[in-house]
Amino acid sequence: MSNGSKASHSWPLFSRMVQDEYEQVVFCHNGDVGLRAIIAIHNTTLGPALGGTRMWPYKTEEEALRDVLRLSRGMTNKAAVAGLNLGGGKAVIIGDPRQDKSEALFRAFGRFIDTLNGRYITAEDVGIDVNDMEFVFQETENVVGVHQAHGGSGDPSPYTAYGSIQGMKAALQKVFGDEDLSHRSFAVQGTGHVGLSLVKQLRKEGAKVFACDIMQDSLAEAVQLGAEAVGTEEIYDLEVDVFAPSALGAVINEETLPRLKCKIVAGPANNQLANNAAGTELEARGIRDNTLILYIFSDNGASAEGMEGSIAELNAQNGIPTTAA
Repeated sequence: MSNGSKASHSWPLFSRMVQDEYEQVVFCHNGDVGLRAIIAIHNTTLGPALGGTRMWPYKTEEEALRDVLRLSRGMTNKAAVAGLNLGGGKAVIIGDPRQDKSEALFRAFGRFIDTLNGRYITAEDVGIDVNDMEFVFQETENVVGVHQAHGGSGDPSPYTAYGSIQGMKAALQKVFGDEDLSHRSFAVQGTGHVGLSLVKQLRKEGAKVFACDIMQDSLAEAVQLGAEAVGTEEIYDLEVDVFAPSALGAVINEETLPRLKCKIVAGPANNQLANNAAGTELEARGIRDNTLILYIFSDNGASAEGMEGSIAELNAQNGIPTTAA
């Protein structure tokens, strides 16, 4: 599949679904509003599939499909590691979040989600914010991360960042013998909603933070919080204690891995590793990651704190009390 006039049918979708045990893949199209989206449900053994919706200008439809499949599979394992009664799913919308958003697009997407009758519950991911989820919420109840005024938990980014920091602290304790962030340095790759929350919390604890992003406005916000801005390629070459992928996946690969000069790879991004071999190579190089699941499925279990906030919202919507620890 491709975005161009010549379609490619070389990618074995059904073989991949059987091999990795995906339950359902839904292709959503509404030409009137410019919607092209894919919903992937990997596994609902433990409960309905929960996973955010990502909006990104993928170069090809195949690239979007590969991403949503990898992401949904990672959510299955993240939910299981966190001990949640949820399955794994994910959605992607093909488009530029800076110029292609509209109320009509998100409401059309919400209607597609509603046809799944609760098998998939969506939320924010890269390129999506609370305002977008509000439009989706007008068409389906199967959405979390909506505004507090509607009984939601709002933006899950601070929770996701908080969970990631707890993973970082555990890794720091293992590597350096203490969890103190004030004398540690961090390279935060990506300053979107989660990355910016991560920068804010790291700086609050006195950490030295370097940050990069392709979006200059969000990077400027990170600088205002006290981070030092660096280039998107320079980020790999910094001598820091922790490299924190906080945007898109597959950033640890055969080209970037030899450039890393950190002791720990720990961040909120999903699918940080390009493949399983990258995890093996990280361990061999003595760079310690904070979660076993990253080695196995190229995902970061520590960022499941965002899912914890989402399930608390689901409980509240259904009148189930939640006890905070």
